[in-house]
Amino acid sequence: MLYTPKEELFNRITKLQILLREKNIDGALIIKSTNLFYFSGTAQNAYLFVPAEGAPVLLVKKSFSRAKKESALENIMQLVSLKKIPAQLAELGCKSPATLGLEMDSLPASTYLFFQQIFPGVRFTNVSGLIREIRQIKSEYEINLLRTSACNMDKIYRQIPGLIKEGMAEIELAAQIEGMARTAGHMGYISMHAFNQSPYFGHLLSGESGAVPSAFDGPTGGPGLTPAHPQGAGWKNIKAGEPISIDYVGLWDGYITDQTRIFSIGPLPEKLQKAFNLALEIQAAVVERMKPGANGSDLHELSLAMAAKAGFAENYMGYAPDQARFLGHGVGLELDELPVLAKGLDARLEPGMVIAIEPKFVFPGKGVVGIENTFVITEQGAERITVTPDELVRID
Repeated sequence: MLYTPKEELFNRITKLQILLREKNIDGALIIKSTNLFYFSGTAQNAYLFVPAEGAPVLLVKKSFSRAKKESALENIMQLVSLKKIPAQLAELGCKSPATLGLEMDSLPASTYLFFQQIFPGVRFTNVSGLIREIRQIKSEYEINLLRTSACNMDKIYRQIPGLIKEGMAEIELAAQIEGMARTAGHMGYISMHAFNQSPYFGHLLSGESGAVPSAFDGPTGGPGLTPAHPQGAGWKNIKAGEPISIDYVGLWDGYITDQTRIFSIGPLPEKLQKAFNLALEIQAAVVERMKPGANGSDLHELSLAMAAKAGFAENYMGYAPDQARFLGHGVGLELDELPVLAKGLDARLEPGMVIAIEPKFVFPGKGVVGIENTFVITEQGAERITVTPDELVRID
């Protein structure tokens, strides 16, 4: 297993402490598993207290032995009881905070109310925004993990053409691809910041399935197998002459890359082929402008204008009224990190941001075509991380 280096954790915690001091917050108590892993190197059942000044403390409920092995932090203690958190922090010399930061956009209300009881008189404030701000800039260590994730997923994608057979069910193809990925070390579970949104591996959709909307906040949804999880591959049989969209997440050692490729048995209808070519043109135009200082809202507006000029406005990023209102999104430990490239969100690009760009076109009754790749912003511009060729793969 790969363990996060001590220096990497130190740099992350230092950034958080600087922001805590700027906001006059005495400390943060981190609980959400992705944030816990980011700052401590472990995702065991634990609570990480990061004071504005001084060393952090990791209080572990279960498994203490694994947390000791996985985390490079120095102050790791067995948590006897949640009620004892203030007392155990005091034993380590941590001053009782007057203001304590919590991940309020992720925390269950019952947990928040419980902390109010065990920290009487303490003022609570939301630090989720500060944490997301830090996480959106990736270190070289993280970017290398993202590159590995992308390369591993490319090996899977290159085997897909040999798996596709006319008449096979979407779920059968999905199972074969996912089985290969899991055997190669893919984590499987995809974390999302948004509530009730996480997909399983991604979306594999053929023909009209690609135009079936869902609760998922993206250009595609798909029928899924059941209303209990209404997205992704279903029981539909794959046919010739229709787009097969495979939008799967690469996920190794915690880090997510996102890519979509289109396959077809035989040629696509002319209109869909034209829309696919337009998606490639939009990607190229956007990537050319993805430099430090560029405004994500402007990039989204550019893509809207290009889709409208070509006569595909009503099909862009979904079909009304279910169109997604963004062009791209950050990726990292979660599928929906900052920044979001969307109208009205003035997100200025910075070196170290990692962003998935996904111009897609949805046609009711016919399916979805488009492209998605993951890029890292450098001083010179956008560098592509996903390496699978963009071309539509035709199977004859």
